[in-house]
Amino acid sequence: MLQALDDAAVGQWCRAAVTALSGARSRLDDLNVFPVPDGDTGTNLLLTAQAAVAALDAADGEPAWTALTRGAVLGARGNSGTILAQLLRGLSDQLAGREPADGPDLAAALQKAADTAYSAVADPEEGTLLTVARAGGEAAVTAVADGRTALADVVTAAADGARTALEATPGQLDVLRTAGVVDAGGAGLCVVLDALVATVTGVEPARSPLVPRRTRPADPAAVPHQPPPGPGSEVQYLLADADEASVAVLHTRLAALGDSLVVVGVDTPSGRQWNVHVHTNDVGGAIEAGIEAGRPHSIAVTPLAPVRPPAPVPGLRAVVAVVPGDGLAQLFSGEGVRVVPCGPGGVDEDELLAEVVASGAGDVVVLPNDPALTPVAARAADRAREAGRDVAVVPTRSPVQGLAAIAVADPTRRFGDDVIAMAEAAAATRWAEVTVAASDALTSAGPCRAGDALGAAEGDVVVVGRDLAAVACELLDRLLSAGGEMATLVVGPDPALGDTVCAHLSGAHPTVEVVRYDAGAVIPLQVGVE
Repeated sequence: MLQALDDAAVGQWCRAAVTALSGARSRLDDLNVFPVPDGDTGTNLLLTAQAAVAALDAADGEPAWTALTRGAVLGARGNSGTILAQLLRGLSDQLAGREPADGPDLAAALQKAADTAYSAVADPEEGTLLTVARAGGEAAVTAVADGRTALADVVTAAADGARTALEATPGQLDVLRTAGVVDAGGAGLCVVLDALVATVTGVEPARSPLVPRRTRPADPAAVPHQPPPGPGSEVQYLLADADEASVAVLHTRLAALGDSLVVVGVDTPSGRQWNVHVHTNDVGGAIEAGIEAGRPHSIAVTPLAPVRPPAPVPGLRAVVAVVPGDGLAQLFSGEGVRVVPCGPGGVDEDELLAEVVASGAGDVVVLPNDPALTPVAARAADRAREAGRDVAVVPTRSPVQGLAAIAVADPTRRFGDDVIAMAEAAAATRWAEVTVAASDALTSAGPCRAGDALGAAEGDVVVVGRDLAAVACELLDRLLSAGGEMATLVVGPDPALGDTVCAHLSGAHPTVEVVRYDAGAVIPLQVGVE
């Protein structure tokens, strides 16, 4: 049981708060509906606390309060994180560089910190983190007045008072009552105060779990103290080389431009800096105001809420294909396909999902065109279905199978029937390619040396030789020995190779229809036989 809060205890509390916020982050994010329902309150509080700990770890002999406050203010994120930083600065103003804080010292500091946090917010709203902070400070002061002056009694009273105020927040803000939640920022502060109780007493308070949201976030237009109509952005930056008078002018200008304005200052080795946070539709104006006041840096602009994609259009159909190389990309795009480029490292699942959603279609076919990419396509399709799209993955193993699938696509058919037809066309296409060995190796057709031409069918090397054209012709002879009505050739960087292969097919297999694409692909020759 600690009797006073010294530097070591302050550091222990700060680290305990990071641990507690980390565990509560997702619940706090889910509670977040005010001032905007962007679901990041828990994340912002955690990042702010982590910045405080990082500064504390890097401190060299300075008081713990001073170091962690500087870290919190300079690293504060979002509305809630900036207010938490202001609360810590208020505590530091009262306790840094002094004797370890006993119960009465901490109670007075908690109340003073809440007062300074109110003054840092341009338009303070009741039912928020500010309300919870003030209630915690008042409960601590009341405990001292009642003769409960031990540090453990004071921190317990503060945490209990804050929790009681938190439970009352739905009655103070309509948006909280509508969503059926307590204030997310206030809940985060309660987590931080409970971590203080655990640090001082060694026992974590027993609390009922935070109730998850029972409704969708309220319409932002119904939330009071919002910026003018429109999507709006959160603008946050650090401001250096500014004096108090300039900051006062900045505060007035930003208050006219938006809402959720918080400006918090802290002393640093290079001079005083401010963390400026505002919600506004005039991003340029908010930054220009900072330039006039001093030197803004570490500027961050974030949409207040994620931009939701438009609802899919029922009956509209799209095909999305993963394609390596610009030449093949142009070939697929020319067939009306939406293309996701694929590099040597594969394709990003989020990028593939974004293309599916961006199509605006209610029915989407995805062609991975590589067996290694089929699982990625399947995961993106699952996520797209959750967003209301009907998505089917045709497991094409090569771009030539993708071209075969596209050739039979018919938007007038039922979507399910069209998917079956495309899958059958792809499966009926035997695919092969001619490449150049990058190094000596042992293949299924025998050893090869670097620079050898390799003819592979369905992924297995079946021909090895020194001449690309000879290997390509032999590969085609093997493929067509099992029959075939049409051969699709995707010719790479050397058109002469395509000329030689077409001449060979004309003489050796005159009944086979040949479709040639000069795509300039990296692979010398890709073949599909139907």
